[in-house]
Amino acid sequence: MFFRLPSQRRQLGVAALALAAAALLPVTASAQQFPTKPVRIITPFPVGGGPDGVARLVADKLSRSWGQPVVVENRPGGNGFIAIDAFKRGAKDGHDLIVLDNVHLAAYPALFKKLPYDAGKDFDTLLPLFKTYFFFTVPTNSKYKTVGDLIADAKANPGKLNYGSWSVGNPVHLGSELFESATGTQMEHVIYKETTQLYTSVATGELAFALGSSATAGPLQRAGKVRFLAVAAPQRVSAFPDVPTVAESGGPKGFEVTGWNAIAAPKGLPAAVTDKIKRDIEKALAEPDVLEKFKSFGYEPFPQTRDQFNQFVQSETQRFGDVIRKANVSLD
Repeated sequence: MFFRLPSQRRQLGVAALALAAAALLPVTASAQQFPTKPVRIITPFPVGGGPDGVARLVADKLSRSWGQPVVVENRPGGNGFIAIDAFKRGAKDGHDLIVLDNVHLAAYPALFKKLPYDAGKDFDTLLPLFKTYFFFTVPTNSKYKTVGDLIADAKANPGKLNYGSWSVGNPVHLGSELFESATGTQMEHVIYKETTQLYTSVATGELAFALGSSATAGPLQRAGKVRFLAVAAPQRVSAFPDVPTVAESGGPKGFEVTGWNAIAAPKGLPAAVTDKIKRDIEKALAEPDVLEKFKSFGYEPFPQTRDQFNQFVQSETQRFGDVIRKANVSLD
């Protein structure tokens, strides 16, 4: 059956459609024109490290794509709170972005009773930049040939084996706590001021082991001063095909310790703007020279939809929270 609108009603309908279309124009235009000025990527990491290198690669690609300067501003220190404060006080229109890692998003909510930010309200986490897996790193002449050997010794000598990290609550510390929990062992946590000192102490035998990425422990491994016993990953890492997984080396099945970085925008931006930022960063991350640089850092691409990544962050938050509560660790 066909109905014809009266002329007046038809005119009102057309006017309503025109108003609706006009309301969408600013959003569409803002997405097409973004960015309209220089963009700042704030990072809590110091200059020169792998995360800083990735941020600068992405910034360079975006600057070429957007026709606007994209600068990386390093604000290290203070558990990342210095960088986060700068971001919270910055532009709310997408011209200020921030790089965060798994500790900021998934561990700190359980480590601190009170945080100077709310991960769910202050950040619109757009996508992960990369993922890296951690290796059980031992001295070259270590008596441990497998993770099973390490576990057996730890069980025979409760509290006597030591491992190291550079602070309380970082992925290496929490990954080691997770390992103790998964294996029913108790070890001593030794804290160092920075990563070079940490892995040098592994090389000299001051530490039984430390979890390390190929970016942090890799230089000493390549120099033959430390040895990778196993990788805490679901399968062997392509850059180190001879290094077994923890499960293959006599450790718990499915044991995984990762580090990852993500980029976030302010909450409340139009979806068209955040979609553009995400899409352009994904394009930058897929370029061959970026992927080649990832290999040199020991990083892996970590492509995720926003829903997938949000679910992943939730699961990581639960996992870290369980470990932190069981270990009774706090930074307050």
